[in-house]
Amino acid sequence: MSMAASFSSILLKGIASRSRSPSLTTPLTNYGMRYLSTVSNDPDTHDDFKPANKLENSGISLSDVVEQDVKQNPVMLYMKGVPDFPQCGFSSLAVRVLKHYDVPISARNILEDPELKSAVKAFSHWPTFPQIFIKGEFIGGSDIILNMHQNGELKEKLKDITSKQ
Repeated sequence: MSMAASFSSILLKGIASRSRSPSLTTPLTNYGMRYLSTVSNDPDTHDDFKPANKLENSGISLSDVVEQDVKQNPVMLYMKGVPDFPQCGFSSLAVRVLKHYDVPISARNILEDPELKSAVKAFSHWPTFPQIFIKGEFIGGSDIILNMHQNGELKEKLKDITSKQ
């Protein structure tokens, strides 16, 4: 194997593992975006170095986590993938529309946890993803956010949310 092919393979493995490795309770911030992910199940990581899943014995349910997400984050997006690497066209569209307004976006990847996906559906009473919440209010999916962008409603809804730094 050539050195370039070997490097490429290592790089791709790193990118693939990056999108699924952070802890559920630890938000990651990247250019004004917060990603909230699940605990790594990487068998090569020693238990001493794995992030602790604080939900397991805390008495906090996933519905509590969803409620906290929605209350604490002015723009909360439940999507397939993360904003930098959306894993479906609808999630990608939602991210592109929201990025247009230069507001901080918090997101959770529902593909990492089927129970989280179910908890979000139960919370919003909406069957599909992505799901966008603005200032605690469920807005809808990418089609609704696109429509609101086109008719000016989204600009009005986001106007008092501080731009990301």
